[in-house]
This record gives sequence, C-alpha cells and structure tokens, in this order.
Amino acid sequence: MTPSTTVRSPLRLYGRSGELAILEGFLARLWQGDGSALVLAAPPGLGRTALLHEAAAAHRPRGPVLHADGRGLPAPEALRELAAGRPLLVCADDAHTWGRASRTALISAARGLDAGSRAAVLITADDGPAFAGLPALRLGPLDEDASAALLDRLTGSAEERPCGAPGAFSGTEGLDPVVRAELLREAAGNPRLLTALTGRLTPDQLAGRTPLPCPLPGAEGVLAAHADRLDGLPAHTRALLLLAAAAQEHEPAGAGADALLLLRAGTRTGLPRDFLDGVLFGSAATEGFLQRAGSRVHFSHPLDARAVLHHASPACRRAAHELLAALLAETGGHRVPLASLVQLSCAASGPDHALAARLEAAATSPYPHAQRSSALARAAALAVDQPLRSARFAAAAEQAALSGDPALARALLARTGPSAGEPRHGLAPYVHGLLALRTGPAADAHEALLAAAELLGPYDPRRALDALVGAAEAAWVMGDAAGYLEAMARVEPDPYDRVSAAYRAGMCAVLAGRTAAGHALLRQCLDPVDPAPAALLRAGVAALVLGEVAVACRTGARALAAVRAKGPDALLPQALEHLAYAELRAGRHAAARAHALEGLHAARRTGQPNSSVHLHAVLALAASVEGPAEACAAHSDAALAGAGPHGLAQAATLATWARARADLAAGRSDEAAARLGPLVRPGPRQGHFAARMLAVPCYVEAAVLGGRGGEEAGELRAAVAEFARWTTRTTDPQAPAQLARCRALLAPAEEADARYAEALAHHDRAGGDFERARTQLLYGQWLRRRRRTREARTPLRDALVAFQRCSARAWAERAAGELRAAGEQGPSVRPAAGDVLSALTPQQQRIARCVAEGATNREVALRLSLSPRTVDHHLRNVFAALAIRSRTELARLLGPEDP
Repeated sequence: MTPSTTVRSPLRLYGRSGELAILEGFLARLWQGDGSALVLAAPPGLGRTALLHEAAAAHRPRGPVLHADGRGLPAPEALRELAAGRPLLVCADDAHTWGRASRTALISAARGLDAGSRAAVLITADDGPAFAGLPALRLGPLDEDASAALLDRLTGSAEERPCGAPGAFSGTEGLDPVVRAELLREAAGNPRLLTALTGRLTPDQLAGRTPLPCPLPGAEGVLAAHADRLDGLPAHTRALLLLAAAAQEHEPAGAGADALLLLRAGTRTGLPRDFLDGVLFGSAATEGFLQRAGSRVHFSHPLDARAVLHHASPACRRAAHELLAALLAETGGHRVPLASLVQLSCAASGPDHALAARLEAAATSPYPHAQRSSALARAAALAVDQPLRSARFAAAAEQAALSGDPALARALLARTGPSAGEPRHGLAPYVHGLLALRTGPAADAHEALLAAAELLGPYDPRRALDALVGAAEAAWVMGDAAGYLEAMARVEPDPYDRVSAAYRAGMCAVLAGRTAAGHALLRQCLDPVDPAPAALLRAGVAALVLGEVAVACRTGARALAAVRAKGPDALLPQALEHLAYAELRAGRHAAARAHALEGLHAARRTGQPNSSVHLHAVLALAASVEGPAEACAAHSDAALAGAGPHGLAQAATLATWARARADLAAGRSDEAAARLGPLVRPGPRQGHFAARMLAVPCYVEAAVLGGRGGEEAGELRAAVAEFARWTTRTTDPQAPAQLARCRALLAPAEEADARYAEALAHHDRAGGDFERARTQLLYGQWLRRRRRTREARTPLRDALVAFQRCSARAWAERAAGELRAAGEQGPSVRPAAGDVLSALTPQQQRIARCVAEGATNREVALRLSLSPRTVDHHLRNVFAALAIRSRTELARLLGPEDP
C-alpha cells in the first residue's frame, strides 16, 4: 500500500466513452468535496484495471492517489494526514482476490464515506457477489466498432509493437478480412483476449497466406483468470458446471445446454437430485455462473464455459463428453445422433480418422445447417491430412453460410489455407463467392463463382451447377445481361431435371431477344413439382418475367412457407424479397411492405447487406404509394447507398423509380422526370434491363406534366414505342392500360379522350385500384385543363376514393386538390380546422403551399396545369388575404408543420 507518484502514459481505451464519462463525474464530485465509493465490476480481460489507471492519472494533478492492497487500509486519521487537505483517491485493484478480513475492511471504509468526504474509494473486482451493496459500474464486452478499432491498432504499423515480436505485423501488407472476422468473433469483445490472440499469430497467418491454427492460441491466460473462481466452489457445483459446459459443445452458438440432458447426466454421475432440481429448475445459485431460460441453461458470460473446460483435467473433460455422448446415443435408436458423434469428437485425445469420417457422413439432412457446420468443423479438427482438413473446413463454412452465419463461415474459411491441386480445392472459392453474393460487390461474386464452377466441375457437378446459377444471379442484379447469358450457357442440361433445363433455356432465350420461344419454355416452370425453396423461387422469377404477377404471388408464398419449414435460414431474406416484389407488381402494397420489413430484419440478422439493399428498394416503392414521403426518401437513400459500391443495378433502378414516383405524388413533375429520364433512355445510366420498362409510364407522366413534352418529344415517343413492344411480350395485367395512358398523355386533344377511355377499359379487365386511380386522376386533370370542369369531377372523385382505399395518402391529397380546383369541396385528407389558409380558395391554397415549398411561379404553373399569369394573379390575392408581402413571409407563416 503505497502512494503513487509515477506518471503513467495511459493506453488508449476503446469503446469506453460512457464509462469514462461516469468516472469523470465520480472524480468531479470528489474534487467538490463529496467523495464516494464505486466498484468497477467485470469479468477478466474487459479493462477494469485500465479504467482504474485512467481515473488515477486524471486525479493526480488534483490530489494524492493511494493504491491499496490486501493488507488493509490506514485509519481515517492516517488517510487525512496523507491527503494533507487535498482530495484523496484510494484505488483497490482486483479486490475480489483479497482475504475475507481485508475485503470486509475495504467495504466498511467505502460505506463509511459520509457526505462531504474528501476521500473516494475506487474498487475493481470480478462480477461476483463479493461487493454487493456498493455502487457498481458493470463493464460489458466491447462493441464491434471498438473491437475493430483495437484490432486495427494491434495490427497497425511496425512502430506500435517491437519489430520481430510475435504478431508484429506490417500495416502495408493488410490484415486478411477473413482472419479479421475470426479474431473478432473469437475474442467476443474481450480486449485482453483479442490482444493475446493477435499476438500469437504469425504475419503469414494474419495476412491469410497460411491457415489459422485450430483452436487459436493465446486464450490460456484469460481463460485461467475466468476459472479462478472455480477453486472455491463446492464439488457438486464444479461437476455440474463441467457438464453444462460440455453439453453446449454440440449445440448452436448461444443456444446453451438442455436442462433435461443435464439432469440425466448429473443423476448418472451421482449428483444429489435435490441439488440438480434446485439449480436446473429452481432458484439455487451457482455463484453467478449459470442462468436459466425456460428449458435451457446458459453461462452468464460466453468465456465462462470455455474457462470451465480449460480448467478441468483432460480425464474429467473426456469423461463428461463420453457420458453425454452415451446419453445422446440412447435417444437415437439404431442410428447414432449427430450430437452424440460431436460429443465423442470432443472426447477424442488426438486425430481420429474413423470418427472424423463418421461425423462427415452424418452431417447431412435432416440436421439443421448450423449443426452440420459444427460437425464438419469437428471432423476437420480430427484429420491429419491438411488437404482433407481444408476441404472439411470449407464444407463447414458452406453450411455456416446456409445457416445464416456469414461471420462463422468466414472464420472457418480462414482455416482452409491454400489447397491447389486437390480434388475439392474449388469448394473454398465457391463459399467465398456465395458470401460475396450476399455481402460484397456483385462483380466479385460473379467472377469467384465462375472460377469455382470450373474448379469443381470435374469433381462435384452439383456444386459446380450451383456456382454457375449463383454467378448468373450476380450478373442479373448487376444488370449484366451478357454475363448472365455467359454463366447460364455453361450450365450442362440435366436430362432428369426438365424444369431446370426449361428455366435455363427460357431465361437465355428472353435475354437474347427470342421472347416467344423463351416465354413458352418459362411457362413449363410455373408449377414445379419439386417443393424445394430454390425451385419455387425460380418459378417465381419465371412468373415475373412472363408478367404473371398473380402466379408470382402464389409461388412466392409457397417458397416462403418452404423456407420457413425446411430452411436454409440464409434464403429467408430472398424469399421475403421475391414475395414482396411480386405483391408490389400486383398492387398489394400493404402486404409487400409487411413482408419486406420482415425480410429486412432477417437480412440484418443473417448478415446479408446486399439483401438489405434490395429490400430497402422494395420498401421505397411501397412508401411511394402509401407514404410518408420521408419513409420513401429514407429507404431509397439506403438502397442507393448500398447499391453503388456493390454494383446492384436492379436495386438502384427500383429505388430511383420509387423516389420519382413519390415526387409525382407530391406534384414535383420536373424532379421526377429528371430522375427517370436517364433510366429509360439509351445511355450509360440506363436502368436495369428487367426493371426499366416498369418506370416508363411514370417517366411519360412526369415529362408531360413537367412541360417537357415539346423538348423531349422524340425521347418520349421512343420510350412509348419500346414500352408498346414490351407490352406485347408480357402478360402483366396493368401493361395495356399503362400503354393507353401514355398514349393519351402524348395524344392531341381530339384523340386523348378516346385514349383515356381505352385505358380505363383495360383497367376494368385488369383490376388494381392504384393504377386505375392514377389514370382517373390524369384524365380528370386533363378534362379540367380543357375547361370541362363538370366532367372532370367524376374521375377525380373516383380517383380520390380509390387512393384512400389503398392508403395512398399523398396521391389522395393530390386528387383532392384537383377536385377542389374543379370546384368541388371533396372530403378533406387533412383536417382544415384552424388552418391559416382556411380563408383562401382551394386554388389559392394549392398555390400558397407550392410557393411555401420554394417553387417559382413557372414551376407552380407546370405543377398545377395553370398559366404563369394565373399563378401570379392568385399569388397577389394570397398575399392580400394573409396580410403578407413576400414569399419568405408566406413560408414562415405556413411553417414546417404545414403541408
């Protein structure tokens, strides 16, 4: 116990800004003469000592620091003398290791700090009950960003660590992304463990040139510190903890252990039944090690289970695993369950070729992909032959990816290493390609999967086929029709799978311009006999290409049900995306939004950012109908932010279309035309080949309403002509009506009436409230511009009701405004009571709102189909009625809360 006078150079603390702020408040109160006590409680390795040193360093300029040890504290008089009238900070590090008498004295001193005390006590201890009752700040693991920042420092420039030291790593080489993911996953937010693991790897291992060892070295010190508490526990508790830790080995990460299995195992080992019942099903304590959640038992901290296994002797560990294996085998009948084989692999004292082969053979359906991945990783660890180990780790990574755990998949890939020339050396590139398809640039995925298909072809035709289909999918989302055809052309037709062969040939024919032949082939795929999710998803794509949106919805629902029932979990975001997009095409916007939101959550849970991008685009399209405009903008921005770096042209096209449709709803025709023009016209910014035609009706509407009909007449006619050709090739029920609407917008006055009537007749046959209402809105607006006001009210009224029926609020507001301008005070979309504009006519209200948004007179005229002179006349009357003299006053008067 000595006063500290050494000035330390504190390490940078990552991810502890909140804790440092609390310590700053703790010290500030001490400096103001109101000292208190605080316990920094955390499991080993989370930085409690570093925080204590940080606090001590911050306090030294203000007063003395006393570092206490387990020999006790000075009397209060001695402390006052030591302080010499200045605030005193007493630091007690690792106080949970002190003897009982010393801990009692420390607790007494901490509790004896009265208000106005000039001393404070800062204690660090584990998260056990030793200092219960004192104010405590409990430290959690570092979050992902903080862990990544620490890892960047650990693997940064050579100056940060001694050259030649273990783990010293030149920043010029770069840390391999897969190795990075494995280190972060293994450390689980523990900075001391991350530092130890990184320090034990060689530069070649950090750079990904050689495979990572299994298990990673360096965790011994942290695990030993976690296990220190075990020695003081009763024998029964230690035995049950060992069984609980061992029982987690065959379970998915985070699933804990089965309480009934632990009950059977504990009973078999002779543990008292009342003790087992109390811990597993009652409220008996295990010194904070175990927690119950229903029928599952979890360790309070993820490193505790590993620490228990590390602390036990090899013989005790082996006995626990063998007992669990026997108990699990008893439930498997004539077939040994996979979980039993995993437990036997944990009991193995070294390589075991026969057991590894049994594990590999058993890791198939119907076991979940996560269990298969765990078993294959165990099989790899039991192998001696490096190529065989690599192949099994790659197979385990594939199953982890299918289970929706890309981080684990990358960690397993980090253990494969180079294996060129081996029969299954294409498996690792294949898994890399699958991960890139969901998480990285689509171009990378395309090339990786093409290369993997060539490597796998002679040895694994099934995976080679899957790789080519994946490469085609990557080309599709990029908008690379030639790349799609290249990948599909390399698929060998399977005489026993006629549906897949028809799908391949049909898609290639459509993209090559042989539409009729392609459609005939794709119709053979619409009702697959194969109930597998992948087959159903292909059928849904075929239906959308054909324009059979009702079939696409039914097939999408079947695919979603199949994924929910059978997996794989990694397909859930895609199944929800396909169904939501089909529902959008069918006009079922609310259902599409619900499924897309669920898909977005699933994509985030399974670590698939590319799927998130596509789902944001679908949500933007739904919000462009239902609103609010802020939601459409947010989802569109999110989709475009992810689509750009990863080359997801399809998502970018849909997101841009959504933003433009929201502009149309708000009357911003010029902005909508500016967004859509590059998508539908030829040029380098042309939209995705499968989505751009869908945006043509919006483009024509925006250009005509925005006054571009004259200057862009050629482009508009070309776009409509191309849309007409597409309409003849699709069975999309809305396409004929949309084509007639486009022709009505471009037609001379003497033809427009008939064109609108033709469009409405098509709508009567096709159904769909939203598209019909849009045609009625445009027809009513056209009639009002022709001064046929009385006739305009009927289609405008019908449009308003239809928009309200499908919850298209912004569109309903636009229809209501047109209806008021036609002289009918239709149902108000927003309450008008107390509105500052209530004294104005409906036309004046619309002009005032547009001007308050910043529109010029010409822009208002285009938006409301008026002449600039009329707008100017009305605006003068608005100023007079509201007693204002400028546009600025009008904007201030309406304020941001007014629409």
